[in-house]
Amino acid sequence: MISKATVVGAGAMGTCIAQVLASNAVRVALLTGPQRASELLVSRTNQRYLPGVRLSDRVTPTADPRAAFLQTELVISAVPTQHLRAVWTPLIPALPPEPPVCSCTKGIEVDSLLRPSEVLAEIGISNRLAVLSGPSVAPEMGRCLPTTVVVAGTDPGVVEGLQTALSTSWFRVYTSGDPLGVELAGAVKNVIALAAGILDGLRAGDNAKAALVTRGLVEMTRLGVALGARAETFTGLAGIGDLVTTCVSPVGRNRAAGEQIGRGVSLADVLAQTHSVIEGVPTTHAVLKLAQRCGVEMPITQAVADVLFGGAAPLDAITRLMTRPPRSESVTAPIAPPGASGEPRS
Repeated sequence: MISKATVVGAGAMGTCIAQVLASNAVRVALLTGPQRASELLVSRTNQRYLPGVRLSDRVTPTADPRAAFLQTELVISAVPTQHLRAVWTPLIPALPPEPPVCSCTKGIEVDSLLRPSEVLAEIGISNRLAVLSGPSVAPEMGRCLPTTVVVAGTDPGVVEGLQTALSTSWFRVYTSGDPLGVELAGAVKNVIALAAGILDGLRAGDNAKAALVTRGLVEMTRLGVALGARAETFTGLAGIGDLVTTCVSPVGRNRAAGEQIGRGVSLADVLAQTHSVIEGVPTTHAVLKLAQRCGVEMPITQAVADVLFGGAAPLDAITRLMTRPPRSESVTAPIAPPGASGEPRS
């Protein structure tokens, strides 16, 4: 069992993972900005992102990378996707090469279309990488409610070590050898969650929500398989598990944002009213670009983009989805050769 770990990012998920590690008697350095570190040291509560949850005495907030990484045996990255480069680049000189780095970030970088682990590798992190995802709503984790996730990577020793370090009586960890699929599922499900929230805002009903989750899973799987992921990954915790939680949880950020949009609130106002990152918004751009590159049909994602960025009324977008040409139900669809571009097929 490891004795010290470092969590980079003191948002809701970073704080939760720090608490999980601390419950296994691991000393945790919670690396964040100077102001946040000072606030957490004094209050011992992340009131901004995880109110009501007191930090374990084993968790030490700090803004000093060298102190945070000193003698660490495991590093967890919990930085929002679109901020990964800016946050991590200045930290790299202080990062020792030995400890594995596990990303629990869900999203796709818009400009590069890279997954979080790919961003970390591209900016020069040579440590062994893994990813963590699954149905893990932070407020429930903060209350130690039963949660089950999956850790994926290409190095069995790393994923098994993470499984041991993170497993508790209420936090269960499975392992996977498909980090691509696990990360991609974690990103795309946020787009579908925005759509689920829009349905809630329109009071479209449970039938509509069930159909959305089902067909949303089809879109996730199609894109994943086209990019080289395993289809079965999307029927597991990182896929359908996380998708269900994100689409139904009243505290899910993406679903809640979609609900406001469904009620007629503008995207700009929704973003201005929250201090949390709504990862599904920029990810919608990135997912559509990936789909177009692969020639994969993703009508739900396109509808979300039309509402968010194209000025489409939510009800009109749903009507267009419901009146698409009839077809047989299928999880698979014709896929263009690798590198193909253009609009998704209809």
